[in-house]
Amino acid sequence: MKLIKSDTSYLKIAALLLFSLLALSGCKQQVTRVSANEVTDLSGNWNDTDSRLVSKEMVADVLSQNWLSRYRNRYNRVPTVIVGKVRNLSHEHINTRTFVADIERALINSGEIDFVASDDERQEIRKERMDQDLNASASTRKAMGEEVGADFMLKGSINTIVDAIKGEQARYYQVDMNLIDLSSNRKVWVGQKKIKKTIEKSGIRW
Repeated sequence: MKLIKSDTSYLKIAALLLFSLLALSGCKQQVTRVSANEVTDLSGNWNDTDSRLVSKEMVADVLSQNWLSRYRNRYNRVPTVIVGKVRNLSHEHINTRTFVADIERALINSGEIDFVASDDERQEIRKERMDQDLNASASTRKAMGEEVGADFMLKGSINTIVDAIKGEQARYYQVDMNLIDLSSNRKVWVGQKKIKKTIEKSGIRW
């Protein structure tokens, strides 16, 4: 009788495990496509909306300042800019490349500023130019030493301050951007944008 009871218990456990596996396999993941411009702030972390809003305000500010008109009046051409480092000094992982790309694209499309390739991009381009020097025809070969030098460097940082108590947290983001004259090291423009978010999570300690 004990053996029968043991076998019965084993069968019940096996049936329960099988039912659980079937239930899990029946769960479906639902994916909903939304507009890329739709605000989706799920975790409270820095996201694509923050990047887009900050870059938009930064671009509007840098194009409205006097340094741009002074430069164009003096040299009769648009300034050429190179992107330097945008340091992530925050408490979380932030992909600064997408943020820089947002700013670079908007500035180029404005027609007010030209950009040259970044340091990493230039190394790749120079490698291609060296290959052309050996393998491309003379009529299509791109010569060394013909690069356009930048007039200004755009660089900056992203910082955060976090204040938390019990299930509530406040996150403060500060983005600082500088445009520096490469010939004199003068800062011709300083931009700053601040974002503050509050997050509530019941029953969770930060």
